[in-house]
Amino acid sequence: MKEARFWESAGGEGRVHCFLCPHDCQIAPGKVGVCGQRENRDGKLYSRIYARATTAALDPIEKKPLYHFMPGSSVLSLGTVGCNFKCPFCQNWSISQVEAETEELLPEAAVGLALRKRAAGIAYTYNEPMIWLEYVIDTARLAREKGLANVLVTNGYVNEAPLAEALPFIDAMNIDVKSFDEQFYKDLCKGTLAPVIARAEQARAAGVHVEITNLVIPGYNDRSALYEELAGWMAEKLGPRTPLHLSAHFPRYRLKAPATGLQTLLAAREAALKHLRHVYLGNVNVTEGADTRCGECDATLVKRSGYEIDSSGLDTEGRCGSCGIDGPLVLRPAWSGKAED
Repeated sequence: MKEARFWESAGGEGRVHCFLCPHDCQIAPGKVGVCGQRENRDGKLYSRIYARATTAALDPIEKKPLYHFMPGSSVLSLGTVGCNFKCPFCQNWSISQVEAETEELLPEAAVGLALRKRAAGIAYTYNEPMIWLEYVIDTARLAREKGLANVLVTNGYVNEAPLAEALPFIDAMNIDVKSFDEQFYKDLCKGTLAPVIARAEQARAAGVHVEITNLVIPGYNDRSALYEELAGWMAEKLGPRTPLHLSAHFPRYRLKAPATGLQTLLAAREAALKHLRHVYLGNVNVTEGADTRCGECDATLVKRSGYEIDSSGLDTEGRCGSCGIDGPLVLRPAWSGKAED
């Protein structure tokens, strides 16, 4: 337990107001917020998960997925428990929707582990890292001092002020936009779309590298119009070179929708490509939608086979090695030197 940030007293009876995310929970003594991990103890809000990790694993950066940020590198991926969404289609439900065993991993230990594993950075991922934000900020600050990159893989459901405190230490974000349909968020996620869109724009305006993921669920969010709306917003507000990852759904939790067929993914990609230059397919083993190609001359910039990466098509600035126009892909954070041994 550690006292949380981003809260205030909420008047009588010892209640507290947690303003970390748009749920704006009013929490009575002895109770927790929607995320299940921020608890009111005697009129103070505490994080139940500070420095408590379920997972610490070395992953390819492409697994996050991030395709235009340090391609071919590895990151130490950290996760804890809990989430401020209640998605019945969650692919990581065993840590996000139920309690799971954790072990202590203090910020200094996490950074030390990343350095020993010769990781290029740390990814805060698996469950929802925004509910872990106190720990993320403390760890990311130390990681930055050691020349490590910091990556958030998030649903983006956080308030503006808390995210603003984290962004100076964050280099890249993959934001999961569940659907470009407000009703989908209300019915399935028990949240709202508008804050997610706003936080993506906030991160991009702050100079953070942003990529977007959308899990394609047959019968729920697989309408062509939704993909065109999503891609159109991305092109206008984040830039037409912003990568979009369309991922196949598999029925692993409560939602019984069938697995996403390849033709559904290909149709979604075709719709999104009307607005964006880089649209990728995830959770499927296909050539189309895997490689990064130049939006100007169509040269292959990064060739992918699973997590094997050939980035020889890029120049030293992360641009197309043939025409020099498309890009740049981020090869390293602008502030960073080589991570220490």
